[in-house]
Amino acid sequence: MGIKTPEQFIESLRDGRTVYLNGERVEDVTTHPMLKTCVATAAMDYRMAEMPEYHDLCIVEDKKLKEPISRYFHWPRNGDDLLKKHEMMLQACRLNSAVTPFAREMIDAFNAVLITVNTMGKKEYIERAEAYHTYLKKNDLAICGAITDVKGDRSLRPSDPKQQHKDYYLRVVDRGRDGIVVRGSKAHITASPYVNEMIVLPCRNMTEADADYAVAFALPVNTKGVIHIAHPFRGAESTADFPVPLTIPAHTDCMIVFDDVFVPWERVFMCGEWQYAQTVVYNFAYLHRHTATTYHIPMVEVMVGLAATIADYHGIEKSALIREKITDLIIYLNTMKSLARASCIDYVMHGGMAIPNPVTSNLAKYYYANEYHNASKIMEDLAGGLLTTAPSYRDWNNPETRKFMDKYLGGRSGVSAEDRLRILQLMRVYPYLGLESDVLNIHAEGSLMAERLTIYAESRKEIEEYKKTAKYVAGVGKPAWEDYKKQCDTLCNLDRRVEGGQ
Repeated sequence: MGIKTPEQFIESLRDGRTVYLNGERVEDVTTHPMLKTCVATAAMDYRMAEMPEYHDLCIVEDKKLKEPISRYFHWPRNGDDLLKKHEMMLQACRLNSAVTPFAREMIDAFNAVLITVNTMGKKEYIERAEAYHTYLKKNDLAICGAITDVKGDRSLRPSDPKQQHKDYYLRVVDRGRDGIVVRGSKAHITASPYVNEMIVLPCRNMTEADADYAVAFALPVNTKGVIHIAHPFRGAESTADFPVPLTIPAHTDCMIVFDDVFVPWERVFMCGEWQYAQTVVYNFAYLHRHTATTYHIPMVEVMVGLAATIADYHGIEKSALIREKITDLIIYLNTMKSLARASCIDYVMHGGMAIPNPVTSNLAKYYYANEYHNASKIMEDLAGGLLTTAPSYRDWNNPETRKFMDKYLGGRSGVSAEDRLRILQLMRVYPYLGLESDVLNIHAEGSLMAERLTIYAESRKEIEEYKKTAKYVAGVGKPAWEDYKKQCDTLCNLDRRVEGGQ
């Protein structure tokens, strides 16, 4: 089929998938009043690929297939490949009103599979993964990643008999000649109702007793027994909102139920290899935390623009205190940008694939998530109480109340009440100031503690070398000068591009 058009992508979603939202079965996600916004948001990946000015950014000539494919499915070989993918995602978000399309970003989950099967060295898994990779490329499919299990009692392992039941983690309940049967649930799964395929991975390390839970596979989202229960969200403008020329894009997250779902062997990439469960999780985290930082950069660009605009409208942009706050936002944004780019330039090799530097990419994601609340606080401080108490667009359209709004809700000279209310409205509904966004930025792509643990684990070699240096400078052990020179060379080479993996 080759590169899909947006229309072909949308048509591919009309396949009888089982989706529920707000207590009702959704017959067609492309026409549902809320989900159609998500479909249009995801379609930007396909729209951008059609724009001539982005062709070289979005499309790559595949050497094996000898045909064009989406850059998302291109195997990155070096830092340049990673930087181009990074720039493609940035541009897609910017074109999408600073919201990620999220149609193919979860290729991170499948790339984690590719790295892991190559590390395992098991021939049948490698062949299956390569065949599925070709399938994705040739059909230009949209994908999601189903990783997080619902977990039950988090102090207990998946197989612990003290768990209330065995299905708190997705598991294999039957193995046959043609495939396996799985049962369980995955939570917080973004975009699953409006993509084509899902990549399912375990979410933690396993022991031998947990072997039935060490399973990874790919599946069409409309497979029998797969049930998507979507979280309600703001999917369209309210009549109480000022109308805007661009619909604010949106995504939703799902609880996915696997109700004794059959998976053919050709789509199974791990089944019982408990020793590699943590490996695939780590490989996914290495990749997706860089992706998360990337797609949040355009959102923070909008935050800076809104903060500067509302300060201007309030007539306080020249205040040293206000400039200090906006400078904090600029530092926040540009640190994210620098760390995201640096992790691509300082790439490492895992299982034959170039990946963003694990320490730097985890640091980027940690910095973004940890500082988000401070950035949000600055936005709220600059906006003032009218951010949450402003009258509605309906009041604006009522001549009896509009005259008072016009008189009393303007900003500095030259700023109308309408302009001020529009900026405040955007600050209120996007970038998603509020509880859900706070939770999202703490937990999505791994918690703050998960990122800190990864940063420490990936830095252990460096720590040992730094200890040697400190001892030399302090005169502990009194090593020879030649030994110290070797130590300096070791430190210089710690960031080299190496072939490795978990």
